[in-house]
Amino acid sequence: MVTDSLLKTYAESDALDLAGLVHSGQVSPGELVEAAITLVERLNPALNAVIHRLYDMARAQAETVDTSAPFAGVPFLLKELASSWTGAPNTNSSFYLRDVVADFDTEVVRRMKAAGLVLVGKSNAPENGWSITTEPKLYGVTKNPWKEGITPGGSSGGAAAAIASRMVPIAEASDGAGSIRIPASCCGIVGLKPSRGRVSLAPFGDYWYGGAYFLCCSRTVRDTAAYLDAVAGALPGDPYTPPVPDSSWLSLSARAPKKLRIGFSVTPPNGTAIDAEVKAAVLATVAALERLGHDVEEHDMPLDANAVWKTYTNMTCVQTAATFDYLETVIGRPVTPGDVEAVTWAIIERGRSTSGTRHISDVE
Repeated sequence: MVTDSLLKTYAESDALDLAGLVHSGQVSPGELVEAAITLVERLNPALNAVIHRLYDMARAQAETVDTSAPFAGVPFLLKELASSWTGAPNTNSSFYLRDVVADFDTEVVRRMKAAGLVLVGKSNAPENGWSITTEPKLYGVTKNPWKEGITPGGSSGGAAAAIASRMVPIAEASDGAGSIRIPASCCGIVGLKPSRGRVSLAPFGDYWYGGAYFLCCSRTVRDTAAYLDAVAGALPGDPYTPPVPDSSWLSLSARAPKKLRIGFSVTPPNGTAIDAEVKAAVLATVAALERLGHDVEEHDMPLDANAVWKTYTNMTCVQTAATFDYLETVIGRPVTPGDVEAVTWAIIERGRSTSGTRHISDVE
């Protein structure tokens, strides 16, 4: 039986606070799991943020989790994209992969487990992560908990909606073109895209030439910093190895920042109009940064965003096509237009029809 007191504490706490309760013996990992399950069952029908509920796995893991780990017993969601957790569905929100269940752990998942995170489910994402909204045909639309009719963003929209509604305090997210940052903005939570190579993609080498990486969305900056401490680090064979800080990300996040020179723009570089509400939010942030003592300057980006996006899209279409070439060896048959959404099929065809010389030119 989950008490109202526990639910209140759970909903008001960030991940590190919940782990602290486990460390001190005030609650057990099992109690946190039951609190998460209660809130998922209560809130998810209206939001569709969690598309695989893995309660039996979570209860079993809670019994054996290391109660001294940094995130001991903290309920967690894995994004339905790429990362593999043994025994969990791994469909990429695609009909083509709808029956796939992971039979191995990716390196980042091994680090999640070592950090004490307990998997209670998987969060919704668009097919193959190719959208800034979260509405795959396989699993349906995820909604924003703050306002009806508003998107939670994408591609990590399920993760963001679950955190904003307090189902879980932290969840895996990934970002190749805004897929952490957009949902974090839409849902009012913390989202950081890590530097390329900061988190190993092993056993896979690279996604989108260092453009796509995995981290999390969370309720607080310190949770994101502690999560980065838990999962960061390159392995031999990783294509990128960024510098390592001289102290933990958690301790760095607690330091008072020096005076910063910050640029901003309210002129989209692709020539589109900006919504008045968005512009007001940017200017309010500028004012807040100035009150904190930072130098803030308006500076429009001197680039042709449409040309940049076309080149980046060309690159990523080729890599997506190559991914499906690999997946065909896993599934044992060719992918067909009926296996994937129309936009995914268009991406595959575009990638497969791009010449090698064109691709190298785009990469350069």
